[in-house]
Amino acid sequence: MKRIALLKERQAGPAGAASTATGSHCPVSGLWSPDHDPHTVLSFFEGHVFPAFDGVPTVWRRRSPGQAY
Repeated sequence: MKRIALLKERQAGPAGAASTATGSHCPVSGLWSPDHDPHTVLSFFEGHVFPAFDGVPTVWRRRSPGQAY
């Protein structure tokens, strides 16, 4: 079982800097986009396990609400 990041570990830098792969736990609640489709933006809560996107494992990148894609 994977652990949820501790408070010190999840203090994220600027949006877009954080990324994690399918099957990992979301380190911080917010908006995330799959690496190969930056125009798709989904909301995940801390601790949620990142799913595959379109049936393919992917890297998820954190986005900010006003960020241009």
